[in-house]
Amino acid sequence: MLNLIGVIVAFIVIIFLIRKKFNFGLSLIIGSLIVGVFSLQEIQPIDIVKGIIEATFYSFETNHIYTYTIELAILMTTIYILAKLMQETGAIERIIESLRPIFSKGGILGVIPALYGLMPVPGGALFSAPMIDEEGEKYKLNKNQKNYLNVWFRHIWFPIYPISSAMILICSIEFSDIEISSLMLINIPAFLTSIIIGIFFLKRFLKNNHYEIEEKHKNKDISSLKFLLPPIIPLFTYMVLWIFEVPQIKAFLIGIILSLFTLYFLVKISYKEFISLIKKSLTIKLALAIFGIMIFRQMITVSHSDILIANLIKSSNIPVISMVVLIPLILGVLTGYNFGAIALSYPIVQPFFTQPTDSITLIGMTSLIFISALIGYLVSPIHLCNILSSDYLKTDTTRMYRWYIPSVIIILLVQIAFVVLIINIF
Repeated sequence: MLNLIGVIVAFIVIIFLIRKKFNFGLSLIIGSLIVGVFSLQEIQPIDIVKGIIEATFYSFETNHIYTYTIELAILMTTIYILAKLMQETGAIERIIESLRPIFSKGGILGVIPALYGLMPVPGGALFSAPMIDEEGEKYKLNKNQKNYLNVWFRHIWFPIYPISSAMILICSIEFSDIEISSLMLINIPAFLTSIIIGIFFLKRFLKNNHYEIEEKHKNKDISSLKFLLPPIIPLFTYMVLWIFEVPQIKAFLIGIILSLFTLYFLVKISYKEFISLIKKSLTIKLALAIFGIMIFRQMITVSHSDILIANLIKSSNIPVISMVVLIPLILGVLTGYNFGAIALSYPIVQPFFTQPTDSITLIGMTSLIFISALIGYLVSPIHLCNILSSDYLKTDTTRMYRWYIPSVIIILLVQIAFVVLIINIF
């Protein structure tokens, strides 16, 4: 029973450290050690060491070097570099300028943050906030309406965006081990619902505000749309290499590298300047987060805590689907990080996947975990996008809850209905 207490203490410590802005990866490693120490009645100290090694680079079961965690860490780092380079080189702003004359009647208010959403950088809503502020003034929107549109449209891609760290993680062989394309397909109802909700509120805000805007930019210049290539290339690379059975992590990594070369030729800056920008964007935070996640997950297994938690919940007669939805949702709210919420919740709810409850398939369960973590993260008051966007627009996240709460409830209900009532027919 001490190992269960260790898990509870570890979660408290991890969430506390995250809220104090401590490094996410190191927070998970500290939590992993807490779980291991509390489990010493059932395991040996050497098992803790072996668990860490197993999670990072070597499999004692096969006696082979294990590179998956390292590959995943490299992929997350290169995605971040691409995102930062798109911002530093002005590629995003140039895309927006080309789209501005195409979208009239306030449509650009949704397009601007949606484009920035293609670059999954923590706190990225801050980059679109100034433009939303300026555009919103033209339509006489108040600061809370601007804030909602900025954060909401930034995240509409997340249910189906295959190069997001959260989706890559949950589809990895250490988690659900399903094809990313399959999860994208299953999450389409949540994606379409989020678009409909965003458009509904955009039109509602514009309808409730009287505005007169002189239409400009009659000469449409779409040449800068070529800068959409870097974030799109990894998607096509994945689809092509999937045909040749290239593992998805390697396929995406190849795609990101091609995107970096493409961006270099598009922005037409010197080689030295481009390398300088790469060095400036380089960070070990995401790599450390991946190692922390894998170690924490392995320690949950080594300590047998996952089996104990599953047995306790089974005996409580709580519906499995409720746990699959509530655990990642709550962790999403508490951590303000969908990547972290998935990493923390998946090992806990994974034992339920083998139960024939409601005939929900593995991919259905995975989808519910992903969407639940996403909406918890979206409304979290410590979600970095909420904090930075609210700070720039001089408001706070809680003032958006009258729109936020019904929006995420609708998305969750739509996805649950799809998973329970429709997906199992196929």
